[in-house]
Amino acid sequence: MARRKRQSVAGGGGAEDDVNLTPMLDVVFILLIFFIVTAQFIKEPGVPIVRPEVDNKAQVKPLAILIAIDKNSDIYIDKKQVSPDEIGFTFKQLREDNPKGEVVVQADVDAEAEVLVDVMETINKIDAATVINISAKRE
Repeated sequence: MARRKRQSVAGGGGAEDDVNLTPMLDVVFILLIFFIVTAQFIKEPGVPIVRPEVDNKAQVKPLAILIAIDKNSDIYIDKKQVSPDEIGFTFKQLREDNPKGEVVVQADVDAEAEVLVDVMETINKIDAATVINISAKRE
């Protein structure tokens, strides 16, 4: 009988020794969902832009209204080409969706300065309290 007791102890038993992984998997899925929901994604302008080098290279939060002006002085908002007459309407729509978002204008080195000034004036007419960040090339 002593042998039977030793074998049952050394044999490992049945379901009593199994580890329940369900609570750990629940925690892992909750953490995964939390990080996916809270992630911030960076917006890209949609066209290649060569930006001028400047001294004031302030960091900008990734959730911003991004306006790009390419070397042909074409204006892009949300990766779509926009005519100068449509800038105000498009900016109003984006401002309704993102009222606290910063406005970032990326202008190519070869773009006409007049187009950049026109974009900035249009934005200021719509929302005078908006601070416009001019994006610079980083080294």
